[in-house]
Amino acid sequence: MNIELSRRSLLHLAGASSLAMAAAAAARAEGNGNGGGPTFASRTPMRVGMVTLRVRQLDPVADFYRDVIGLTVMERTATGAQLGSGGVRLLALEAYPEASAESRNAAGLYHTAFLMPMRKDLARWLVHVAMNRIPLSGFADHRVSESVYLDDPEGNGVEVYADRDPSVWQWSAGSVTMATDQLDIDDLLTLTDTHVSDYAKAPDGLRIGHVHLRVGDLGQAESFYQGAVGLDPTRRRNGASFLSSGGYHHHLGMNVWQSAGAGRRDERVTGLAWFSLEVEKPDMFAAQEERLRQTGIPVATLANGIEAIDPWGTRVRLIKV
Repeated sequence: MNIELSRRSLLHLAGASSLAMAAAAAARAEGNGNGGGPTFASRTPMRVGMVTLRVRQLDPVADFYRDVIGLTVMERTATGAQLGSGGVRLLALEAYPEASAESRNAAGLYHTAFLMPMRKDLARWLVHVAMNRIPLSGFADHRVSESVYLDDPEGNGVEVYADRDPSVWQWSAGSVTMATDQLDIDDLLTLTDTHVSDYAKAPDGLRIGHVHLRVGDLGQAESFYQGAVGLDPTRRRNGASFLSSGGYHHHLGMNVWQSAGAGRRDERVTGLAWFSLEVEKPDMFAAQEERLRQTGIPVATLANGIEAIDPWGTRVRLIKV
């Protein structure tokens, strides 16, 4: 399989006949702007830890994250599974066979973004999905990162991406430049052998770089995740807001593209159950907890942290590490 054939295969999987069409699909998936990062994203004062999903059919979803993304199954029972990479738990699945499917117009998960440690890992993964004919929903260059989009078997959005070096990110007045440009697939594929797939599993350094949520109102979302949780704004445009910790382009994306005016989530449906933000320094964790409690938002105590609920019923955990 030569490079040109690989590109054609990927375009076919993305349902596109040209790179421009694929970038347009990614723009629809991202709302004209987005990104993600490994060593940098994972070394900030706060960073994404785990995502937990409620699913109707456990086996197909668990198999997807194992076989397509390359996560290792660390625990699996009749009612759930936990998967990760490099010994780190990243994704938990909870089986709810009677649950109804969450509407795309409801508040909830837009996508979980898996961050590759290196650009070459993203190239290797692209060959893997092409050879296994995995349907894609778009791919694009976001200037801070390069991204590929797809859905799991129950429609939960997934992004797989690699960051550019933070030294080339462009900032102006506290806002980072992000866009949705054409992904240079030819250049990406020069980093790996396109004749065979050597992507047997995810690299040990794979982490969840960011989580992107559907919310009902951006102002309310910013009040909760910025004002109460303590993340910093990095960009706001086109019905979306991006927040991070420690100067990353974003650990959290929020949009109202499909969900403007959405009410509180129904916990009897599929989709996001909760996600966690890890806080490494005890004094920072104490400050974040005090900040949350002072807002009057109900805070539940966990064995390793606390849990709060955003205005739409999405649960976020602050975890001491």
